[in-house]
Amino acid sequence: MTRIVTRASSPADAEALVRHGLHPVLARLYASRGVCQPDEIETGLARLLPPAMKGLDAAAMLLADALEANRRMLVVADYDCDGATACAVAVRGLRMLGAQIDYLVPNRFEYGYGLTPEIVALAAQRPGGKPDLLITVDNGIASVDGVEAANALGIDVLVTDHHLPGDSLPAARAIVNPNQADCAFESKCIAGVGVMFYVLLALRAELRRRGAFGDGRPEPRLDGLLDLVALGTVADVVKLDCNNRVLVAQGLQRIRNGRMQPGIAALFRAAGREARSASGFDLGFALGPRLNAAGRLSDMSLGIECLTTDDVGRAWALAQQLDTMNRERREIEAGMQQQALADLADIDPEGKATLTLFNPGWHQGVIGIVAGRLKEKFHRPSFTFAPADEGGELVKGSGRSIPGFHLRDAVDLISKREAGIIHKFGGHAMAAGLTLAAADVPRFADAFERVGREWLSAEALARTVETDGDLEDAYFTPAFVEMLDAAVWGQGFPAPVFAGEFEVASQALVKDKHLKLQLLRGRQRFNAIWFNHTDPLPQRTTVAYRLVRDTWNGVSRVQLVVEHAAD
Repeated sequence: MTRIVTRASSPADAEALVRHGLHPVLARLYASRGVCQPDEIETGLARLLPPAMKGLDAAAMLLADALEANRRMLVVADYDCDGATACAVAVRGLRMLGAQIDYLVPNRFEYGYGLTPEIVALAAQRPGGKPDLLITVDNGIASVDGVEAANALGIDVLVTDHHLPGDSLPAARAIVNPNQADCAFESKCIAGVGVMFYVLLALRAELRRRGAFGDGRPEPRLDGLLDLVALGTVADVVKLDCNNRVLVAQGLQRIRNGRMQPGIAALFRAAGREARSASGFDLGFALGPRLNAAGRLSDMSLGIECLTTDDVGRAWALAQQLDTMNRERREIEAGMQQQALADLADIDPEGKATLTLFNPGWHQGVIGIVAGRLKEKFHRPSFTFAPADEGGELVKGSGRSIPGFHLRDAVDLISKREAGIIHKFGGHAMAAGLTLAAADVPRFADAFERVGREWLSAEALARTVETDGDLEDAYFTPAFVEMLDAAVWGQGFPAPVFAGEFEVASQALVKDKHLKLQLLRGRQRFNAIWFNHTDPLPQRTTVAYRLVRDTWNGVSRVQLVVEHAAD
């Protein structure tokens, strides 16, 4: 049973925002998302939190010394969109500041995650000799052994990360991570790319103090990197608190004004999206998946080269390759999802608190997406597993969670209760990954289910679709949709979803998997579509929906994208 509910909104807060000049509907939307003061909706760069992360000063001095000594730097990146954009920000930003820098992207299938001793050995064997300084982006906080291996080779390490630290920290020369103990930086949910951007801000300030800039060497502008910061922030699905909204809004503004990296422009073109009307939805559902496809199926080096090249032609060629990979990824995912649903045919999800599935034929690069699909369909914390080696002795698992169930903490508890079962793990509240023996998957599934039954109430397992209530007929216009799209929405600051009762005038399947609808309310008729839904609707029903602009032959109309209909 799914309930459609309306978010609570403070009329007083909404009225204060209206007095500030905000549109009444937008004021109501912001108030229901916890915005109390008019200055909380400001997204100018002046609203950014100052660079006050623990370790920033040490990192800035380490990098400034390395620049003065012309030391060789090497960025060790992660293989997702946040890691790719963080790497691009590091490479582009440090080159602007005069660095001799390159990057290394570990193949996830050969080397796994993070700065491992094997990655350090690979870095040390690069043509031209070993680097003097390794810089991790979006990883490294758990790389105790890898940093130790680098230290043994005389290679300094700067860790920049945002993942939760473990019990022991690596012995790096400097660590910048807002989730370290005693870090006063307020935005704990900043993405890895945002952390790297702040490192550059601190480095520029340190170089300024040293008198490095002058007539012959102008101080570089770092805001030119904000399109990359916005993309990584949205794609990593971190909570869009005030600081993250500033970063995303500034990046989107640059993209809409045509001031973006060639790779970003090429990805918009490959996705068939208009950069001049870019939204967070485009970043999260069009550009992000195309970059992630490289890391999931092949090598994220393609994605990073796309983001770091200044050659427009090369960027377009790479964007086309990434688009092809994304199509392949979707095909693989569709097959795995179909298999997963078939495997669940004999299981009643309503009688379970969690879902765990393993198939020896699955691709480890796509299991996270399938886990997410299962979580969305059944509203249960879900783990999917695929073979991690050719022999099939080890498996890798990727999990996705629901509100109220901290997935990493659950895995941590399982590792303590079932000693030795989990070889390694990491993650966040809503997503986690782990490695274990294939033979131990049933044991893990039982332990996961026990934790789920302990932590999750019947109320938590009942799906609730939060909406922003009804929308007056006057606002079903392209101009109103444009106003909504101009704002910044995302994780923790959800895009507007309205709800209302409609009469279903007609319905038909498109491509055998999407329900196309004509909805009536009063004298108004609306085109609507419910993606990946095939069951027909009753003649009259309450629908939760998003508003989008549908443009054809230069004429824009409003379309409703159905998120749910009342059971």
